[in-house]
Order: sequence, then C-alpha cells, then structure tokens
Amino acid sequence: MAHHITPSRLLFGSLALTAALTGCNDNDSPATPASSVELKAHSVTPSLVKTMPGFESLEILPLIGSEDVLSESPAFRFGAQPDGAGLLKNPAGEGFILINNHEIQQSVSRVYLDKTFKPVKGEYLLDYNGGLTRLCSATLATPEEHGFPAPIFLTAGESGAESMVHAIDPIGAANKSSTARRKPALGKASMENAVPLPKGTYPGKTVIIIGEDDTNGQVLAYISDTPGDLDNGKLYMLRRTNGNPVETDMTAGTDYDVEFVEVPNAKTLTGAQIAAQSVSLNALQLARVEDVDYRKGSPARGREIYFTATGVSQNDKVTPVTGKTMWGRIYRLHLNDGDPLKGKLSVVVDGGTDPGNYIVNPDNICVTDNYVYIQEDGDSFYLATKHDGRIWQHSIAAPTSRALPMLEMNHRRNEASFNAKYNTVNSNNLSSWEYGAMIDISDIVNTPNTFLVNIHPHTWQDPSFRDPDGSGNALNTSREGGQVVVVRGIAK
Repeated sequence: MAHHITPSRLLFGSLALTAALTGCNDNDSPATPASSVELKAHSVTPSLVKTMPGFESLEILPLIGSEDVLSESPAFRFGAQPDGAGLLKNPAGEGFILINNHEIQQSVSRVYLDKTFKPVKGEYLLDYNGGLTRLCSATLATPEEHGFPAPIFLTAGESGAESMVHAIDPIGAANKSSTARRKPALGKASMENAVPLPKGTYPGKTVIIIGEDDTNGQVLAYISDTPGDLDNGKLYMLRRTNGNPVETDMTAGTDYDVEFVEVPNAKTLTGAQIAAQSVSLNALQLARVEDVDYRKGSPARGREIYFTATGVSQNDKVTPVTGKTMWGRIYRLHLNDGDPLKGKLSVVVDGGTDPGNYIVNPDNICVTDNYVYIQEDGDSFYLATKHDGRIWQHSIAAPTSRALPMLEMNHRRNEASFNAKYNTVNSNNLSSWEYGAMIDISDIVNTPNTFLVNIHPHTWQDPSFRDPDGSGNALNTSREGGQVVVVRGIAK
C-alpha cells in the first residue's frame, strides 16, 4: 500500500470463537443463529463502489464511514484507510465487534455493532503512537480456525525494513499507546500481512505466511512446533530450488519447485540484516508481495496459498523494472503435505498479458472455496491504466480463463456536488482510490455469500478527519476518510 494522495501530496460460546478473518478467512464451524441481523445501509455516506456488468445482482450496503456519528460514542471518528479487518461476535453480550487497522494513521479501531448489525459504538485499541509504522493487511487468528489458544489480531507494520507485526487482543482492554505487542520472532520487514494457516493443515504447528511489500519483496514463513506460539519459532524465506531469484524468469503455465530456507537467529536480527540474508540465501526477489490468503474448504486446501505481487515500474510509470512484474501478478504456492518447507509455485494471473486493461497493481486478496478475489491498488498511476480500481473474480476451477471484473470504484466524476465532497484534492487520475480487506462474514451473520469490503477513497479529505484516534501526534496529519460496505451475493 503506497503512493497515497495528500493535499500537497468474532463468535464466543464461552471462550470458543467463530470469526470472519481478513483475506476472506472463514471456518468450518456450524453457522450460529443470528435471526436478529438486518443487513441494510447504516452509513450516511453512499457506496463508493459499484457493480460491473454480469454482477448486477450483488447488493451493496454502506456500513460505516468517517462521517458517521455512533449513538453510544458520538465523539468516535472512524479512521482513514481501513485495511486489515476481522469480525467476531461480542462475547460480553449481544451483537458483534468489527476490528480494523487504519494504515496511514498507524492505528486499530474497534467498532461495536448491535444484534441487528448496526454500528453503535467505537474506540481505538492502538493509536498512532503505539502503532509506530503504517499498518496494512491483518488477520484475526482464532482457536477454531487456526488452533490459537485465544483470538489475536495480527496487524503487519509496513514502513520500511525495521517494521514488525503487532499481536493485539481484539476483546481486551484498550491500551492505545503500547508498543509491547510487537513480535520480533516474525521478523522485521516492510510487511503487508501475516497469515496463519488453518490448524488442520499442519497439525500441532503454527505456520504463518508473511508478505513483504518491497521492490525486492520476500515471501516468508514463520513456523513453530506449538500452536499459537508467536515467540519461539523460526523464520524462513522462499526460494526456487535452482537458486534463481528473478521474478520474470517465471511464467504462467509452469510449476516451479520452491523451498523455504531458514534465516538463522531472525528474532535478534535487524530488518536490514534480514534483507541482506535474502541475497545470500538466493531468495526470490518479487515486486512488492502484499496480501496473502489460503483456499477454504478443508485442511488440505489450506496448503493452497495465493499471494499478490503488486508490481513496480521506472519513475516514468511506463517502463518496467528489469526482472520485475510491472502490472502485477497473482501467485499460487502449493505446499507439500506434511512438509511446509517445500512446494510448487506458479503464476495464475498476470496483468502484463493485457497491460492497463486487465488487473492493475493487485494488492489485497480474498480466497474462498472456489474463487480468488483480487483487489487493486492502482495509485501507482501508470500512464496506460484504462480503468478505476476494481475487484476481479478468478475461478480456481478455470485457471487459464481471464478473471472477471466484479466491482469498481464509483467516482461519479460528472456529478459536481459529489466531487466537491469526495474529491477535495481535484484529482483526475484513474484509480486514485484503493481497496482494503475483503472478508467473508456469511457464517457470523447467518446470511450466505455475504462479505465486508474496505475502501480507501484517498481524495475524500476533511480537516475533521485528522487524528481520529486522539494520539495528539503532530505527524498524524492524514485528513482522509474511509468506508466499509457489506456486499451480498458474492459467489464462494
């Protein structure tokens, strides 16, 4: 997640949890009755996305945005750039809890929804001072899905090589300015997400796949022999078994043998030292590995992992960087049964096959039983880009078929009143808005094919949106708004 515009530039039964997890993670627990849920628009802000041809049956319902006033906490302001997210039932009573990190504001919010799914109260679990770095994608790890002893919101820092993953209790007391929840054993890097694989995939182990958002980005794995352990495992980097680190030497239609190789003593290394090891270990050097997710449906499918390489270009926004994808790719990493250190890697979607018309800078990703949903962050502003930010649907059963555009940002550029409010910086760039998390909440709200989608409308700026977490930090200057919408009818 980068290149942002500025004015000058869960379910507890006792302690059992059923939750919707970022990257579309879900679980195999039975659907819990939620007969009081009434899915409808609750935000005063209109939907900032629209359906594409062939997907007109989808229903989009704005849930919460930065201009909404919540009845039980009228001073709460929903922050900018809602990225990683998780949803759970409120263990203290009726209703639900929505967790979001807010990338540019380095914070994590907690919004309480009543039993009808209406947002009624909000607060911050982590503020700009405690966050320390931008916080991008995130994963809500749970006992049911991942075998963790308790739910933990893993939110990844992404402000350079020394950034770390925070592990935050989603239902605990707010401790906004604490920096003690970072996990050095998961490494230091400009990380996008840290995604634990489901517990049945490698029984008795914690396996977390991490993406590094850097021009020479890594796919990392943290592995521990204790479920839920975030402190005593080992860190590994992905490489081809032939030692070739060049991204564009891999093409669609071929499976490449890969392995994870250990980064010795990673817990005590600096980020710069870890990055240097990527060269000496011949790790794959990928163009901005952002989000990661795994296929749903069974423990075996949990070994089928998808991740994005967002892509990079020369400064002219026309010329590729040698050895790197420019328009972006989706990779499939299929790990071996019984051995998470070995597998096959393949390119399944490549924006370079139709530059500017197909996927542009894929960022977040959501994988279900049968589809990969690809969310764009096109604010690299490549000159040949032909459309605004989209979510694409890729069919796993038809890997060579072209992904279909499902949603697109709705800029309404011909409406003066709309633009006066939602484009206060007067940007004419295509794809100036991006997507955050897309998560499956079907089981929690007992409504099939229901998802949340986070939106970063970078050109929607207002002075009242600044410092929503109350950090008082002079560097917390973003005035952007953010939005979360419910989308019903998405195929799984």
